Amino acid sequence: MISWLTSWPILSLLIFSPLVGVLLLLCIPAKHKRAIQTVGIAATLLPLTLALIIYACYDGLKHGTALTEQLEWISVPLNLEAVASGFHAWTFNIQYHIGIDGLSLPLVLMTTIVVSMAAFASLYMKKRWKAYFILFLLLEIGMLGVFMARDLFLFFMFFEWTLVPTYFLIGIWGFVNREKAANRFLVYNGLGSAFLLVAFVILTATAGFAENPAASGGGHYMYTANIDTIKEQLYNESSPVNVPPANEPNPFYLSEEMRWTVFILLLLAFGIKLPIFPFHTWMLRVHAEAPAPVVMLHSGVLLKMGAYGLIQFGIALFPRETAEWSTILAVLGLVNVIYGAILAFVQTEFRLMLAYSSISHMGFVLFGIAAMNDIGMQGAVVQMVSHGFISALFFLLVGSLLERTNTTRLDELGGLAKSVPFLCGMLLLAGLASLGLPGLSGFIAELLSLLGLFGTLPWAAILGALGIILSAVYVLRGVLSISYGPIQAKHEGLKDARLVEAIPIMVLAACIILIGLFPSFVTAPIEDGVNQIVELFKVRG
Repeated sequence: MISWLTSWPILSLLIFSPLVGVLLLLCIPAKHKRAIQTVGIAATLLPLTLALIIYACYDGLKHGTALTEQLEWISVPLNLEAVASGFHAWTFNIQYHIGIDGLSLPLVLMTTIVVSMAAFASLYMKKRWKAYFILFLLLEIGMLGVFMARDLFLFFMFFEWTLVPTYFLIGIWGFVNREKAANRFLVYNGLGSAFLLVAFVILTATAGFAENPAASGGGHYMYTANIDTIKEQLYNESSPVNVPPANEPNPFYLSEEMRWTVFILLLLAFGIKLPIFPFHTWMLRVHAEAPAPVVMLHSGVLLKMGAYGLIQFGIALFPRETAEWSTILAVLGLVNVIYGAILAFVQTEFRLMLAYSSISHMGFVLFGIAAMNDIGMQGAVVQMVSHGFISALFFLLVGSLLERTNTTRLDELGGLAKSVPFLCGMLLLAGLASLGLPGLSGFIAELLSLLGLFGTLPWAAILGALGIILSAVYVLRGVLSISYGPIQAKHEGLKDARLVEAIPIMVLAACIILIGLFPSFVTAPIEDGVNQIVELFKVRG
């Protein structure tokens, strides 16, 4: 099995396998709703199967050949012969370089699971099914590519790829104010992308300068966006190649001022995506206006792209700057946790309550990063995976309740446990996981983040623990007001979950319980990826 994985382009198959569904959908007439839905759901099972195979074989892979694919993709010659430096035969290279490590593997598996479950929830869509599933599958390609890209501009391409289908999925299939929500989403994320592009250009033009190994003879140099090359040369004050003038300081060395500039640009770019307060307002509109399956992907996966980018690029490339800003990151996390929890408590709209809850729970990711140790970083990544499953389950249930009651306002619901006991029982499970009940995934994620932070900033960890208490208050308030109390007459005859709804609900619930009871299922691979970053803190921090 291991030899088959390393001899085939398994990662490319994983990323682009949804295209099989896209091609089939293009051949199906738009009026054939059932066939379109069947193909749309089946197409998400292809990457899920591949992700499960890779995850099952990870122990064998990490001790052998790394699972990576790399080839020259775009090579642009640069005519700099007239430059006084005398350099010649320069090129700008973008590589098709993808790979999976312990940091990205759990996120890839989580993405494929959430996408497949959201595809089942998409059966509620009432118009333009063909266009919907095509955009849905294209969005999955972008999300998977983000977590596996090992070239800055390839990462940026996939990062931008996700914006287009998400914009249309919100703007066409959302609720009353869907166009405003879609525009707000595009403006904020477009601004973040601008910051990201500037940061990547600076990194490529400085630390990305190297000899071109593909060229024969001397005097061949390139600007590369390869992450591994940039990591090696970012702090290299001596010339990376033997270029004139000899014995001079490296002209491509990134100065301390420029490193801080790039670090802040990355923090802004990924902070908007995460989101970090005060860049959160766009996310509230998306949660309130987008259809439930789209919010499953947005809250469950797209927000995690910001956290992943912050760790993989902001932290791994700039451990020294991160160490100096650890207190600021902890304060930002504390603001997210407390602010999100308080605002969630006063909401009367359940979807907005969940939106503020997401802001609060992303604060624990910042706690784990600010800890600058292996326990905290593991907690940050586990929190990303755990919250992905919990928020997906929440919005899957929201879609089912909305289909039956046409509302998610807390003051218009109540007593639904009498008519839909299964849905309310699963809603309670999601709530208990969200508030950190031991035995469920939310507990181990928040515990690791706070333990790591307590070792470096104990005051921040103690204050952050208040967020767990506050989350119990607002989660129980929302869940219990929906499930118990007097029931309205129009809700007494509601039907409980159908099989097509129960399957994805049970799958997500099983993932939450599995991580809670056997956290090593995700912490084992995460530990490998986190240790590499923690070592950078020790060497360069």
